[in-house]
Amino acid sequence: MKVFISFLRGVNMAGHNSIKMTELALLYENMGFKNVVTHIQSGNVVFKTEKALTESAMALKIEVEIRRRFNYDIPVMIRTSFELRQIISSNPFLNEQNFDPSKMAVLFLHDKPADSQIQKVSDVSYPPDKFAIIEREIFIYCPNGFGKTKLYTNFFEKKMEVTGTARNWKTITTILHIAERS
Repeated sequence: MKVFISFLRGVNMAGHNSIKMTELALLYENMGFKNVVTHIQSGNVVFKTEKALTESAMALKIEVEIRRRFNYDIPVMIRTSFELRQIISSNPFLNEQNFDPSKMAVLFLHDKPADSQIQKVSDVSYPPDKFAIIEREIFIYCPNGFGKTKLYTNFFEKKMEVTGTARNWKTITTILHIAERS
């Protein structure tokens, strides 16, 4: 069985797109996924499946079921545990002088951006904040914190016309640990 991680955009415990993680886990189990584990109240789900679906087909299936069950249009980004391990090891900012993981996030994109979409942010510079686009992820490093940065989900979604969801570095490494224990 292969281990997958889904990152749901815009899920929280109260207010807009409120879904309890126990209900979300049950939804995945009812869809036939195994060993379902959620992490924190923001739509992180680790699960296993033997189903022969592509990641995009699996994401679509989960999105449709969330819409049917909860009446929310929530984008779902899926990565395998192997891909998440690669994402962590390919972080271009790990070797920064005085690297602080608490100032690091990754924006998981729904789809791999086209060159034309990447071009829309190729000249963007907001020092000391930095970003790098690798495959379906945007690595964002803000040495002074995320409080005042312009480099976050909404900026990239609007500028590049993409859909994604960000997770901080601690959450990402914790989710990989959960996935590798599954």
